[in-house]
Amino acid sequence: MRALAVFTALVAALYALVFFTGDKSPTPELGIDLQGGTRVTLTARTPDGSTPSQDSLRQAQQIIETRVNGLGVSGSEVVIDGDNLVITVPGDDSSQARSLGQTARLYIRPVVGSQAAAAPGAQPAPATQAPTTPAPAPTEPAATPDVQERPFPAQDPTEPAEPSPSPAPAPAPGEPVPGSPEAAAAEIAKAKETRQSEDPAVQQQAMATLDCSAPDPLQGNDDPNLPLVACSTDGTTVYLLAPSIIDGQEISDASSGYNTQQSRYEVSLSFKSSGSSTWAQFTAANIGKQAAFTLDSKVVSAPVVQGATPAGSSTSITGQFNQTQAQELANTLKYGSLPLSFQASEAETVSATLGLASLEAGLIAGAVGLVLVLVYCLVYYRMLGVLTALSLVLSGLMVYAVMVLLGRYIGFTLDLAGIAGLIIGIGMTADSFVVFFERIKDEMREGRSFRSAVPRGWARARRTILSGNAVSFIAAAVLYVLAVGQVRGFAFTLGLTTILDVVVVFLVTWPLVYMASKSRFWSKPGVNGLGAVQQVARERKLVAASTSEEA
Repeated sequence: MRALAVFTALVAALYALVFFTGDKSPTPELGIDLQGGTRVTLTARTPDGSTPSQDSLRQAQQIIETRVNGLGVSGSEVVIDGDNLVITVPGDDSSQARSLGQTARLYIRPVVGSQAAAAPGAQPAPATQAPTTPAPAPTEPAATPDVQERPFPAQDPTEPAEPSPSPAPAPAPGEPVPGSPEAAAAEIAKAKETRQSEDPAVQQQAMATLDCSAPDPLQGNDDPNLPLVACSTDGTTVYLLAPSIIDGQEISDASSGYNTQQSRYEVSLSFKSSGSSTWAQFTAANIGKQAAFTLDSKVVSAPVVQGATPAGSSTSITGQFNQTQAQELANTLKYGSLPLSFQASEAETVSATLGLASLEAGLIAGAVGLVLVLVYCLVYYRMLGVLTALSLVLSGLMVYAVMVLLGRYIGFTLDLAGIAGLIIGIGMTADSFVVFFERIKDEMREGRSFRSAVPRGWARARRTILSGNAVSFIAAAVLYVLAVGQVRGFAFTLGLTTILDVVVVFLVTWPLVYMASKSRFWSKPGVNGLGAVQQVARERKLVAASTSEEA
């Protein structure tokens, strides 16, 4: 039938995506509780070195959680620990957690000049050297956090051990302790004196001496009303930028996509009315000049204005983005900047809180329950039980493919709570079969044949099935919106399997039972297990006939 053909096409399309797209193995992504993850500690930095307020930390926590939700149900955790934020993400790659903690303070600044970045340790250029003439900037990679975890190389036992470094000298009286908030505030103030000076000589000296390979103390703390000397994200170019003309708060929406004409990924920005008007005026008056998009004090992209952009139109940030980088940058800009600047001060691997043993136990429990359901259906419904088993197997195949694709494209991770939601959802699929089969038996008790009882029973059962699944889906949706943490994973998988239940019952179970009702073999009472129901119908008919004769 046409419904079975549609279902077959859906399953074929899903598994084609599973095996022929992406570079990951065809297995679902596991959550923190099953495979462990990476924990990154974000240390707040304020320009004056003061302690961040709890309100600011809670606001930052909410924004980061919103970024997590924008990337999908990833199973990440964001908690406040004193004056720090701790982000835990599944897997051993800390780049996602670092990007979630990006301050995301975006400014658009006109480019005054640019030059190649000096190599680390090189002699500074003379102070009289003028900035170079603006030139089209090379494409640049997406912004990444400045501070990265650098693993220490393993010590070869055959080599002599290196001498332990001498302890750092104690700070002089009155000097801030290195690593303290006061020291961070002093670094920010010193960087502003040179890199945000309005003196041309100081600007030129800052361009010549800026080390783009070192951590940036101005990260997310630059003053948009002052000029800025900043590095490109790849560290190859130093820019002298004018004060900001548009603040990132003027962004109304951000999305990522692939530009087929230029064969690259880009981030598209839509501005609010005031920002859109400012951008239109700037592009009209500065054709042929560069405008730099700075994110956390680094130049993400510095394109040349090719023509005027009409007010209300979107603009794009281009660079050497891959799909993941473009999506993360768009998600970061879409949900706004953090009220505090953070430095990723620590990254560590977190072991699985439950482990693979719990995963195996959950899967075994689900398999045992599924086998018991199938045995019961086979004993009680016979032929209809066989169709139940086939429908459940096909439902499981579809669920597995969807789990793999969700993990691949939106970062969904399957935790133990999610597995519980899947098991309950598959059990609800079996409930839908029972409702359908009992409606068929009701029709046969009224004296109808198996062939005529199937379409009548389906007409009565489908409304009950839709109503029951609608209630389950609404409950799952409400739970997903109101809950946090792993409970959301349970609600997500429960809602997903509820939708797939409707798909399987309508596209698989109903067509298979209808086809069986047309078959002479499957219509035999000894095969379909409905002989007792037909006997009840005959007895009722005889009783009714005898009662009529007596009357």
